[in-house]
Amino acid sequence: MSVVTNTTTIGAIEAPSRRNTELVLLAFAVAIPVFAYLNVGLAIDGKVPSGMLGYGAGLALLAGVAHLVVRKWAPYADPLLLPLATLLNGMGLVLIWRLDQSPRLIALAKRAYGAFSPSAPNQMMYSAVGIAMFVGVLLLLKDHRVLQRYTYISMVAALVLLLLPLVPGLGADVFGAKIWIRVGGFSIQPGEFAKLVLAIFFSGYLMVKRDALALASRRFMGLYLPRGRDLGPIVTIWGVSLLILVFENDLGTSLLFFGMFVIMLYVATERTSWVVMGLLMSAAGAVAVGSTASHVQSRVAAWLDPFECLKTAPPGTNMAYACDQMTQVLMSFGSGGILGTGLGEGNSDLVQFAANSDFIFATVGEELGLAGVMVFLLLYGLIIERGVRTALAARDPFGKLLAMGLSGAFALQVFVVAGGVMGLIPLTGMTMPFLAYGGSSVIANWALVGILIRISDTARRPAPSPAPNPDAEMTQVVRP
Repeated sequence: MSVVTNTTTIGAIEAPSRRNTELVLLAFAVAIPVFAYLNVGLAIDGKVPSGMLGYGAGLALLAGVAHLVVRKWAPYADPLLLPLATLLNGMGLVLIWRLDQSPRLIALAKRAYGAFSPSAPNQMMYSAVGIAMFVGVLLLLKDHRVLQRYTYISMVAALVLLLLPLVPGLGADVFGAKIWIRVGGFSIQPGEFAKLVLAIFFSGYLMVKRDALALASRRFMGLYLPRGRDLGPIVTIWGVSLLILVFENDLGTSLLFFGMFVIMLYVATERTSWVVMGLLMSAAGAVAVGSTASHVQSRVAAWLDPFECLKTAPPGTNMAYACDQMTQVLMSFGSGGILGTGLGEGNSDLVQFAANSDFIFATVGEELGLAGVMVFLLLYGLIIERGVRTALAARDPFGKLLAMGLSGAFALQVFVVAGGVMGLIPLTGMTMPFLAYGGSSVIANWALVGILIRISDTARRPAPSPAPNPDAEMTQVVRP
């Protein structure tokens, strides 16, 4: 009789990287904006625009670099995030270039500033810097859990970023809101970067304190109310958001700041009472500040009845300007109808100075119609859905909270901008991610996508194969 010993080790199942899928989607994400660029040129001049090849080559080069970096350093990342961001960024460049061709905006800029400077080349440069930021995140951030070490440093950095616009000589007042700083010849919006740093702080803080925050002392009207000493964090965040709103007249950042914290607090504790308290506190703060701050009052008046407000507002005031903008935006959406007037054939440039930034979604509504608006909202919704899916797949609590916080911040920004432009809520002064003109916004959102891709790569990466187990040996008896 002979004995044959066979040791069998079962390894981890190799997960598909989906990088080829990402590459195919990126090809469409580049081709669609190039086709839209051609459409705008034919609509305005009746000929192929001279810069189409350069625009297409530049966008393809940026997308190709980003894809190669993801393929090399994040091979298991979500395959949809990069193509979706590229498509939105590319369409934003097309819409900004379309508004650059408006004779009305060119004449307005020459009257106001003495010269006209096109915005599309600057936005292309900002997009390149954003891709560089995206690449830097993937190259330097090998493991997202490293960020947990900088929890309280992130808190200090976020507060510094939020308070910079209040520094004399550094902050700039633009249309009543003090949310910009000027460094050399550049303007920076620190709040766009503060949301990323705050998400890191909230994730690290809530991961440690979530058990204490989940405790309830008593039940009131069907809700579990937290203990008094656990109310400190939410009261502090509420107070800081109100201070931002009061001193900087920045409704958007304060809403984003507080809303992101409440979302992450609910995810960490699973207590509905925190959400209810957050909504009540945000409503109370908005009413208190809205009754005292003239900048917020102008936007509320423009939201309630912009046409009546335009008749009664004193000429030349911020209220008259806000009401005029809102009436033009609503008429843009109305004239767009279901399918829109066509790219390059609308009149959204009547919104004037903010047509390519705060109100660029009005161009989408007029020239692409309700169908185009729904497509863009669907693209944003897909980015949010992939972010939430990444949070669910993350294997560590810090990664779950960070992915959910970033996705929640992105969703809130899309909601407050689209809702403000379409008249659902008062205007907040924020910009549509990837779509609107602005370097701070596009750079910060590319960094946000980079962090989500790093978390998704870690979540989807197959676990290492287990070591051979001596007890798993199988002995087979072979009879002669």
